[in-house]
Amino acid sequence: MKTTVFTAALCAVSISSATSLSAQDTGFEWEGSVEIGVDSTLSSDDASAELTDTYVSIIAAFEAALTDRISAFGELTFESVTDATASRQFDDLGLYANQLGLRFDLGGAVVSAGKISPVFAVAWDAAPGFYGTSLAEDYELAEMIGLSTETTVASTGGVLSFALFYADDTSLSNSVGTKRGRTSVADGGVGNTGKLDNFAVQYSQEFGASTGWIGARQLSAGTDDASDESGITVGLTHDFGNGFDTIFEVAHFNGAGGEDANATYATLGGAYAMGDWTFSSTGTLVDTQSGTDSMIALGVDRALTENSEINFGLARFDVDGVKSTSAGLAAVVSF
Repeated sequence: MKTTVFTAALCAVSISSATSLSAQDTGFEWEGSVEIGVDSTLSSDDASAELTDTYVSIIAAFEAALTDRISAFGELTFESVTDATASRQFDDLGLYANQLGLRFDLGGAVVSAGKISPVFAVAWDAAPGFYGTSLAEDYELAEMIGLSTETTVASTGGVLSFALFYADDTSLSNSVGTKRGRTSVADGGVGNTGKLDNFAVQYSQEFGASTGWIGARQLSAGTDDASDESGITVGLTHDFGNGFDTIFEVAHFNGAGGEDANATYATLGGAYAMGDWTFSSTGTLVDTQSGTDSMIALGVDRALTENSEINFGLARFDVDGVKSTSAGLAAVVSF
């Protein structure tokens, strides 16, 4: 299995390197990644969760200039579109659009309209290691229909982001290949309202080797939800200049997930780069009125080329009172 992973990744490097240069000369830019790996739950209090998922994930994003001020953008993902319920190998694969729309450069601001990923928090994407984002992903905002704007604040150099949106309930919410099903308002869930009555706002600022952010969001109750959800987040990253980087983020939600309950997430992660190797550790605590969930993860990444790497991770989870241990290995190619 390792030989297959390495070979596929290295083949993708040679393909991607040849395409990106010519793309930039035509007003059309694109980037993407290919990830092939294995994610295995080695032990669990729930025996049915002890499974191995051998997977592939391909992401391609593009932006095409239509005029000097207007461009079309999009991001496509090909991956397993259902959660694994038993061990599987490259199964349940589907293609769907994460983002698709038009972007307008207004000089002092950039406005995006269509299917978007509103800006809220950072740890769900940036916590280091194979498993580093696992619990913080709970509060990622993705696949929303709406409008967003990003503005550079002239007096500080910081970036202010704002979005109005609702969960995608168009045909783009389905997938090609394995069908994940089209979302409808009747499915419920906070933010799934069919109306632009949800918002997210965030301000980020660089301070030398540090970057800080503060954000808020409001998601309206969907069908059968008990409550709207309101959330705030604050966080900081810092580069110590000696190969060590760290990230810390707290996110608190009232009416989390549309339930009449609160939840607080705290994530702390660090990564140390030494040549082609990067060693990382990330921990996340989730405090709710029904108890505390946790994750502690270790990661080792090895760069093969400028655009490819191997990632290994080991994690211990305690979620809803179920303790489990997972290990993962992946080859990742960026282009």
